[in-house]
Order: sequence, then structure tokens, then C-alpha cells
Amino acid sequence: MRRPDLRHVDWRSLWRGLVIRDTAGAGRIVPPTGFTAQLTLLTAGAMAFLAVFALALSMATGRLADRWSQSLAQTVTIRVSAPADRIEAQTGAVMAMLKQTPGIAEARMLPQDELESLLTPWFGPDVPIEALPVPRLIEIRESGGEFDAEALRLRLEAEVPGAVLDDHTRWRQPLIAAANRLRLLGIVSLGLIAAAGAAMMALAAQSSLAANGQVIRVLRLIGARDVTIAQAFVRRFTRRAGAGALAGTLLGMAGIAILPGMDQAGGFLTGLGFHGWGWLWPLLIPLIAAAVGFFATRWAALRMLRAVP
Repeated sequence: MRRPDLRHVDWRSLWRGLVIRDTAGAGRIVPPTGFTAQLTLLTAGAMAFLAVFALALSMATGRLADRWSQSLAQTVTIRVSAPADRIEAQTGAVMAMLKQTPGIAEARMLPQDELESLLTPWFGPDVPIEALPVPRLIEIRESGGEFDAEALRLRLEAEVPGAVLDDHTRWRQPLIAAANRLRLLGIVSLGLIAAAGAAMMALAAQSSLAANGQVIRVLRLIGARDVTIAQAFVRRFTRRAGAGALAGTLLGMAGIAILPGMDQAGGFLTGLGFHGWGWLWPLLIPLIAAAVGFFATRWAALRMLRAVP
């Protein structure tokens, strides 16, 4: 193996580059510009940008599941279907029965305008709803744990055959399960983003080490240890990862901030965002990215330095 030419080496600058506290010296070992620097900044920024949206998705689906669970858990609906000449009598019988049922805080029959608003998305605004055989709907709000939905259902079947009780269990549980799975998907996405970012950091560090193989050999000749050499790369790449992630996080938060609010459109995607103190969670992303860059670069640098003769 050909020995390196040591005549034109700036020994003092190289030694200062091994000291972690000397930022300018570290730059002599790890080039501050070039392909690896751009790759590290771009990767960290892109991963942080995606992480902001994955975090927002996870938090939004969690709020959605909680909202569905709380709003529907205490609500029961009774549908009264009967011929026109008997529907008033059966509705009155149901209302009288509900007054005697424990655990009910409020029982009210939905007025005509609310029924029309419920049916307008299906039939359109020009359809005469009052001419359709629309059943009567009675909304019940529970007051506590005394309410027995199954007992009320059996009593309705026996005394008012045209009344059907719906406690929303059959379709509420699948919706909540779907929201919880979406939240889990967001958490898994965050893990995949962190893993992909760590892989890119490791590749960039290995590329930088390979490009500075001659300098590493010289440093070893003057007594530098592999751990000391690796520290210079770890410091530089950790700073790059943190800076790129900070820029990506701010861009992601700006993108979340310009989304319409739930009160403006009322859809699921309009609830994709952060509320109150939740805006502090994305600020942890640059810190996590810097930590990922630190460990990934340290592992890659030490692994490659052991392989370099």
C-alpha cells in the first residue's frame, strides 16, 4: 500500500478538526458543502415535513374516535313506523313509556324541520318530505348507568310493535375501530419515517467517510483514534439533520395551519391539525431528527472506520 504524502499536511488544522468543540476544525474533516451536505439537509427536511402530517393524522383520528364515542355513547334513537291513522297513538304510547323508564335524562321527538334536514342530502331540497311516509324519530339522552337499552327494546316489541330502538352500537363500534386503526397507521408511519431518515443519514455519513479516506489515514498516523474521528462526522451530521428537520417542520406546520377549520367545511380532512398545546408536539421532531442523525451517523462511522485499513 502506498504511503500518503505528509509533506503538505497542515498538522495543526487537522488536529483541531478532531476536537468536537472546534466547529471550524470539524469542517476541515467533514466538508460543509457538497453532495452529502445537500443530501442530509434535504432528507431531514423532507422526513420532518412528512412526520408533521403523520403526527397530525394520528392526533386527528384520535380526536375523531373520542368525539364519536362520546357523542353517540349516551344517545339512543327510537323509530316509530305505523300507518297514518295509528302513528300518533303509537308515538304517544312510546313517549308515555319513556317517562316511566329509569335512566333517561331527556326524550324528545324530532320536529319536522330536523327530519327534513336529515333527509335533504338523500332526496334533495325540492322533494316534498311531508308527502313521504317518514317514520317518527324520538331521541333519547341517557342520564347515567341505570338505563337498560335491552329491557326497553323488549318492552317496545311487546307493547308497541311499530317502534324500533337503535342504540347505534352496530355502526358506532366499526367507526371507532376504523379511527383507532388510522391513528395506529399514523404512529407506524412516524416509525417508518424515522427509520428511512436514519438509513439516509448512515449512507450520507459513509459516503463522506469514503470521500475523506486519505485524510483519515493521515489522522491515524498522528495518533487519532477512530472514536475521535467519528465524533467530527457525528457533530457535523447531527447539526445538518437538526437544521434540515427544523426547516421541514416549520414548513409542515405552515401547511397544517392553512388547512380549513372544522367549522368552515365540517369534513374529516378539515379536522387534520393541531389544537391548543398540540402545536408544541411538532417542535419535538427536530430534536428527534437530531438524535436519529447522531446515533445513525455514529454507528455508520464507527462501522466503516473499523473496515478501513
